[in-house]
Amino acid sequence: MLDTRELGRRPGSERWVSLTAPAPAELGIDVIGVPEGSDIEASVRLEAVIEGVLATGTARVVAVGECVRCLEAVEVPLEVDFQELYVYDDGDDPVAAEAESDETRRLEGDLLDLEPVLRDEVVLALPMKPLCAPDCAGLCPVCGVRLADAPGHAHEAEIDPRWAALSQLAGTNERPDDSGPDEE
Repeated sequence: MLDTRELGRRPGSERWVSLTAPAPAELGIDVIGVPEGSDIEASVRLEAVIEGVLATGTARVVAVGECVRCLEAVEVPLEVDFQELYVYDDGDDPVAAEAESDETRRLEGDLLDLEPVLRDEVVLALPMKPLCAPDCAGLCPVCGVRLADAPGHAHEAEIDPRWAALSQLAGTNERPDDSGPDEE
């Protein structure tokens, strides 16, 4: 929560705030997220406007997850920009309050809560398929070895059991010389 009392209700007044806060729980998606309690660094400009307070800034976090191809641990530094208007909660105009959507953020007295805005921006900036490297080869589908660790990794060509009988027949019907018919 940031205190906006210094701004008063004087449109045009502003102040800059730099802060470091612990990350809330469940800030991420299934494969990658920001660990709970890790640092979120933010630089925020608070500006008084007629309707309330406009918060504009940048936040920096480090997301941790797994590569979707090889399952190695990855760390992804993120820098997200945000801008959100927090309207004054006058409470004396029920028609205006009802006309505003649920998406409108409100000041709680002189305090504004940046967590919902940061949560929205960070989760949207996370890579849906994080990779340890852009050219990650992944895992071998046969044995599961990480292909980046074993570049020459290969298996013998497996014969489909449905075709095994035909390969045996093909072996017995081979001509000794595959040069074609005799030409005299």
